Amino acid sequence: MAKSRSSSRVTSKGVARKASAVLRDGRSSARNKSVAASALSQRAK
Repeated sequence: MAKSRSSSRVTSKGVARKASAVLRDGRSSARNKSVAASALSQRAK
């Protein structure tokens, strides 16, 4: 039986910074903002 991966993946600090910048940038598309929000939701608090 294969081991299942736990869902403990977290977004790195660098990716979180870039995602935050995308969300703050008024020129970002809705698609980019959705991906950035998804990345930040995986960030450890």
